[in-house]
Amino acid sequence: MKKILLAGVSALALTASCVGSLDDDYNVDPKSPTTAPAAGFIANAERSLTRAVVSPNVNSNPLRYFTQYWAATDYPTEARYDLNTRNIPTNFWNSLYRDCIQDLRAAKTAIPNDITIPEANKANALAVAEVLEIYAWATLVETYGNIPYSEALDFNKPRPKYDDQTTIYNDLISRLDVVIRALDTNASVSTGLGTNDLINGGSTVLWTKFAYAMKLRMALVIADVDNTKAKAMAESTVASAGKLLASNADNIDLTFNGTFPNTNPLFEDLVRSGRQDFVGANYFIDRLKGVAGPVKAVDPRLNDYFNAATSASLPAGSFVGGVVGTTNPKTTISQPGTKLRAQTLPGVLMSYAQVEFLLAEARSRGYAVGGTAESHYNAGVTASILEWGGTAAEATAYLANPTVAYTTAPGTEKQKIAYQEWVALYNQPVESWTTWRRLDYPNLPIAVQAVTDVIPVRYVYPVVEQNINGANYSEAAAAIGGDKVGTKLFWDKF
Repeated sequence: MKKILLAGVSALALTASCVGSLDDDYNVDPKSPTTAPAAGFIANAERSLTRAVVSPNVNSNPLRYFTQYWAATDYPTEARYDLNTRNIPTNFWNSLYRDCIQDLRAAKTAIPNDITIPEANKANALAVAEVLEIYAWATLVETYGNIPYSEALDFNKPRPKYDDQTTIYNDLISRLDVVIRALDTNASVSTGLGTNDLINGGSTVLWTKFAYAMKLRMALVIADVDNTKAKAMAESTVASAGKLLASNADNIDLTFNGTFPNTNPLFEDLVRSGRQDFVGANYFIDRLKGVAGPVKAVDPRLNDYFNAATSASLPAGSFVGGVVGTTNPKTTISQPGTKLRAQTLPGVLMSYAQVEFLLAEARSRGYAVGGTAESHYNAGVTASILEWGGTAAEATAYLANPTVAYTTAPGTEKQKIAYQEWVALYNQPVESWTTWRRLDYPNLPIAVQAVTDVIPVRYVYPVVEQNINGANYSEAAAAIGGDKVGTKLFWDKF
């Protein structure tokens, strides 16, 4: 795990500030990147991207409700899948377009003339910006479907067209191949960003591993709709040894510091706010306790994921979940765990555990990625337990339980892997939501008093798009099958 702290980001952000919100400053002239160091833009983009995907703030990321990890205490509106009251689609859209991608484009423009980055390192600095941009674009496509892409963030095109989601995704894969080749070519050269790279500390090795891991992940995203391409992509990531994340030390994450506004966003919502808006969901907690679901064993991560309920009316050490979609009491229900509340808790973009589960899935599909589905499954479970502070002995004991062991656990191969990946991705809500949509397991219940008849499988488009970019919005909505939360995206076949 990298200990790259955010000291100085606020100052960098002042020189790398973004244009206004897409909904109120759509025609603002873009920033002039030649007046600011590229590192400031990259640092700000890294921070914005990480916060967007790990934040529990219901104004943009209510996905811990969708995946049945958390329930609400006093305000269950978002837990009922109401995306519009708080303008959730707009806020998430802006966090990626305005706060991340726009800064990355500015960085790309600035790098060639940036005297703070040695000439020999500029190619890899550009590669860093490209990897991050591909990650952000992929997240947007996986969240909305068709989106502005080829004309996005172009001052001369204030009403950009929406590109086809499949076409965009294929282009992102092609771009990823190009940047991987560039990183491989310059493997012995650092990025020149040093500690201004808040995620990987300027390490070309880690950026290369991130790029390969992204390729593996994107391969599995399209596996149900283009198995031939997915197989070739996945197998290419292991063609050369050592290209994927190999331990928790390789986790692609950003370690926040203890100074606001550069603290862990979970700390901000769980501690600094002084509020108690979230509790554990009974669906998840009961499964961690081993009293419901396929696994009949206490999960060693239970005490790290949640705190015991504090009510004197309950026995000490009681873990009790709330119901998603209703209001829930604060003391008789378990709240998110102490580790989540740490000011410096890393925000994870890609974990080693996730990579191992992806490899397990790839092997279960017959892809030649080395090892066996079982060996990768075991490695994924073990990595997750260790990541959360558990021991190797705890992981071994858990995997020895017949309802956990790969050969004897109930369900299909896909279901076994999906279940354990769901447990492991607890603090990667965007990734967990996407994985659940891909693998359709576990069979999550719909929230009580839900305003829709399905758990959302996409965000609707921002309302501002209907007002400012109406013709292109209408065309995009029709092309994907309707601007509804239940409209499945191109890769979500089943």
